[in-house]
Amino acid sequence: MNGLSELNPRQREAVTRTDAPLLVLAGAGSGKTRVITRKIVHLIQDLGVAPRHVTAVTFTNKAAREMAQRVGSLLGAGAAAEASISTFHTLGLKIIRREHKRLGLRPGFSIFDDQDTEGLLREILKQGAGDDASSPAHRWRISAWKNDMLDPQQALARAGDGPEQRSALAYQAYQRALHAYNAVDFDDLILRPVQLFTQDRECLDQWQDRIRHLLVDEYQDTNLCQYELVKQLVGVRQALTVVGDDDQSIYAWRGARPENLARLQQDFPRLRVIKLEQNYRSSGRVLKAANQLIANNPHVFEKRLWSDLGPGEPIRILACRNEEHEAERVVSEILHHKFTKRGRHGDYAILYRGNHQARLFETALRQNNIPYFLSGGTSFFSRTEVKDVMAYLRLLANPDDDAAFLRICNTPRRELGPTTLERLGAYATRRHSPLLTACQELGLEQELSGRPLERVRAFAHWIGHFQRRATEGDPVRTVRDLLDELGYEDWLYDQASNDSVAGRRWDNVLELVTWLERLHHGEHVGESLAEMVNHLTLQDMLERQEDEEGGDQVHLMTLHASKGLEFPHVFLVGMEEELLPHRTSIEEENIEEERRLAYVGITRARRTLTISFAEKRRRYGEITRCEPSRFLGELPEEDLAWEGRDTPRSREERQQRGSAHLANMKALLGG
Repeated sequence: MNGLSELNPRQREAVTRTDAPLLVLAGAGSGKTRVITRKIVHLIQDLGVAPRHVTAVTFTNKAAREMAQRVGSLLGAGAAAEASISTFHTLGLKIIRREHKRLGLRPGFSIFDDQDTEGLLREILKQGAGDDASSPAHRWRISAWKNDMLDPQQALARAGDGPEQRSALAYQAYQRALHAYNAVDFDDLILRPVQLFTQDRECLDQWQDRIRHLLVDEYQDTNLCQYELVKQLVGVRQALTVVGDDDQSIYAWRGARPENLARLQQDFPRLRVIKLEQNYRSSGRVLKAANQLIANNPHVFEKRLWSDLGPGEPIRILACRNEEHEAERVVSEILHHKFTKRGRHGDYAILYRGNHQARLFETALRQNNIPYFLSGGTSFFSRTEVKDVMAYLRLLANPDDDAAFLRICNTPRRELGPTTLERLGAYATRRHSPLLTACQELGLEQELSGRPLERVRAFAHWIGHFQRRATEGDPVRTVRDLLDELGYEDWLYDQASNDSVAGRRWDNVLELVTWLERLHHGEHVGESLAEMVNHLTLQDMLERQEDEEGGDQVHLMTLHASKGLEFPHVFLVGMEEELLPHRTSIEEENIEEERRLAYVGITRARRTLTISFAEKRRRYGEITRCEPSRFLGELPEEDLAWEGRDTPRSREERQQRGSAHLANMKALLGG
């Protein structure tokens, strides 16, 4: 059963239309994931397309997992596994792995994350201009150039002022170093396949034959390079379905181009457009407010969300004295609503423009014994010191792990400069050897001599010593001894801004070692270090999955992080000029994306929406008056219920709030 009868007419048309490239303009809450998954099923089950010839891409692991699970429940796990359902970057990695020889990479190439990239750029800049403090700015410029498909020579030709020129020169050196290290970075996962397909027609033909129908989710978030990859893979067959919503394009700061939706009409003249406007999530008043707000932005494709879920409650606007009062008021509202409506903590979300706004809400929630989940908090495994020690463990467990080698060969510093590592990388690439193995080969003497050669060999010998100990004896004891010999604790204290920071970082290292110990002496007794490292890596993955869910806790997150989610009750806080819309956007006269951000926040609400603002707020150490956001004036006044700090409450409501706080105090005291 393909389930087409469960779809509304517009959804059904989007699923069954396969005679032309298709843009599905899917409004918030209109069932776009259902459309994509049902279309995958329709292609395979009804039209007989082999699962291996169907590819669907989206932007987050969570969205890809959900899509794969839905397809699996409809087609069976086998067919779902054969179809390619992944993120853009996972697809890019799949292409690079299969075509690594054509790209001049050897097997086991490394993938640099942002920290690896910034570390490499710092070394490059120290060797050159000495401007190491600006490495994040260089990284952002290089990333933007890669997203726009510019190589270092093109970037240098287009670079304007001094900082851009320095970034372009750093880009050249950075790419040379990546090549020497047999590595790619996150942006290369898209750029390298695009470059390959541009230069190698035979290779492109093979991939076009492999991908017979391409489905792309969240198309408004594509950058120029991703758009080009889609065009290349689709080719003349033009078997393409893209789903997007220009009103929810909120990632211009990382290269997204909502105009890519409009470009589809130019590049695919046979394009058909289907609009999904029925919303299955929100009440009528919420949708009316969202429609009226976003109507102030220009549109290539007009659409208007509607719902048959009834009008719902008015949108409440809370005027608060200051940011402390705002946090107290919002938490009080959550407490009162949960008590009177018998809700769950997980039904409530507090959404804000910037992470700095979270602290006061966290304090108020803790004071009221309300469990909360802070989305975007730092994962244990993403902390620098934990990543350092994990890199040592990975290299002990797998001497072929070049990414781990590069991370820790100079942590703490061993005077292995970028020139030494570049020559080592070049030699290893020629020899098709891992970096650690290359350190011990006699032929390395053709590249290095003197102190640089002594240092790389001493490091390799030291790692080899602990590898043998980890294999032959107690791996946990080996790790403790390695950290002692390394002097890592002392190094943390030397590097940290103060002893308190260093102490917290060392505690994280000890927690990781204790975790290893529990594995070794618990249910995984007798396992090798490699097996235990795999268990820790799996724990990292599970932790990230749990982070995405949050459980039965009040959700705190930025508006950017809330995209794709929904909650019964939403509190959209800090609705003030210079906060939402943000001051930078006002100065740059770029209000449209800020309006889309507010639109995303409003359309997260299923049943109730409460918006708050402060009349005064502390900024840069001074208390300043705040002006309510212009977006409040763009909402339908007849659907708003304004509540100032002096708004009188009924006797019944005061009693209810008193009872709610009393019940919460009893729970806090265990009574």
